[in-house]
Amino acid sequence: MHYPFELNKKEKESDLYRTAVQIIKRLKQDGHITYIAGGCVRDWLLGRSPDDIDLATSASSEVVCSLFEKTIQTGIQFESVRVIQKGYSIEVSSFRSDGIYIDGRRPISVQKASAKEDSERRDFTINGLFYCPFSNTIFDYVNGLEDIKKKVLRTIGDPLKRFEEDKLRLIRAIRLSSKLQFQISNSTYQAIEKLSHTITSVSRERIHDELTKICSQPRAEEAFL
Repeated sequence: MHYPFELNKKEKESDLYRTAVQIIKRLKQDGHITYIAGGCVRDWLLGRSPDDIDLATSASSEVVCSLFEKTIQTGIQFESVRVIQKGYSIEVSSFRSDGIYIDGRRPISVQKASAKEDSERRDFTINGLFYCPFSNTIFDYVNGLEDIKKKVLRTIGDPLKRFEEDKLRLIRAIRLSSKLQFQISNSTYQAIEKLSHTITSVSRERIHDELTKICSQPRAEEAFL
């Protein structure tokens, strides 16, 4: 569940990483557990440089806003804010568990949770990892490291439930599989096939954004097979 991981020197010396660590230090000084979370951890493990860094913390969004001079409350109802520092916009989200989903995109409520519970409410195992830059430790509650090693894309928990919660994940799974050259697990793929017709409940703008990202990838044609 806890695994050592030493980030390479190039990433550690990047301005983006240093800015993220400064934010983590400030939250730590105020007594809050904070980890680097999600896709950026996955990318580091794959030898890629992430375009952005997200943080997950035990602090509430209200506390985060009080600790930093400039914040943007883009997802305050979901306990998520953006901290603007040194020209970077870093998303800081509170550890949470989600209430029920009724529109196929967002939960109607969120509750305070542990890091483990926060990891378990995310979409895919490879996106459910946390990294502590001070102890050089990865926290894996969802077997994401094993799936990265096997190059498998798998939902966290029941795939039907994950896709019914957020229909955009149906396309996101295809995009990530194509981008990373990962094989979609059988159960995850079967759920995509079963629920593919429900993608129409997602706004055209959101679908367009995902398709544009797919088309910008080097092997985009594989995503449409």
